[in-house]
Parts: sequence; structure tokens; C-alpha cells
Amino acid sequence: MVIHQNPDIDQIKGWLEEVKDPEIPVLSLLDMGVITRMEMSDEGKVTVHMTPTFVGCPAMEAMKKNVEEVLDKNGIRNKQVIISFEEPWSSDRLTEKGREALLKFGLAPPPKHGQVIDLDLLEHVECPYCHSKNTLLKSPFGPTLCRSLHYCDNCKQAFEQFKPV
Repeated sequence: MVIHQNPDIDQIKGWLEEVKDPEIPVLSLLDMGVITRMEMSDEGKVTVHMTPTFVGCPAMEAMKKNVEEVLDKNGIRNKQVIISFEEPWSSDRLTEKGREALLKFGLAPPPKHGQVIDLDLLEHVECPYCHSKNTLLKSPFGPTLCRSLHYCDNCKQAFEQFKPV
């Protein structure tokens, strides 16, 4: 354990970069937009607010525990991690760094949609392997709630897309 005297929010944000999504380990919770804000009180209490990607996300408790462990490891004892639905999560919250990480991982990133979602966003998704849009939606239901299954007619690869939400 390392004890840091008077860390600021930027330093805490840096520590939290190491907290990865349990289902997509190339993405930090910050890059996913799951960590929506961080606060530090005058007394030094650190509060981290998190919004699940889906209401029934099975990984939320694990993510909360991982955030608490990183804060503990860095000497933050006065802390609170709040899971809230106050601000709904949207795939538009993914950072550009997160979108690039998804692509390198072999998952097509969701398009930005500005909260307007229609089924066309799931059709003709760019293939993460050859970048063709000559693709087919095979199933809107992937291995997790946040993924859909696709097939590229150009490179003949099956792939998943992180769904636009």
C-alpha cells in the first residue's frame, strides 16, 4: 500500500485508469464512461460515482469492488463508491481512446448517435478487421447484453459490436 498525502482529482483519475471492465479488459471504466464523476470533500473524502451500462449489468459489483481496491491501495481510506442510475449511461460516453481500444480488441465500436437510436445502427457495422461495411447483423443478442453478433462478407470474419445504447 502506498499512502499519498493530499492527492487531487487528477491523481485519483490516473489511479482509476487501471480499473478495467471485467468483460472487456482493454477498457478502463473511465474510457467506458461508467465512472461519471469524482469528488473530494474538504475533509478528504473521495466519492466516485458510477453508472452501469445496463440495469442488470452483472459486473457492477465487481467494478465497484475494483475501484475501492485501487483507492485502498493508494491509501484512500475515507471513500464512497456510488452506483447510480441518475445519469443514464450511453455508448456516446465512450472516449476516443476507448473506441480505439475496442477496435484493437476486435469489437466494432458503436457509432455516436446523440441519443437517437434506430435499428440501422446495428446494420452494416464497420468490420473491425478489414473496415468494410459489407456486413450483416447475425443477432442483436451477443454473449453479453452490450454486444451484438455480425458477419463480414468481405473478409469472412464473424465479429461482435459493442451495441449503441
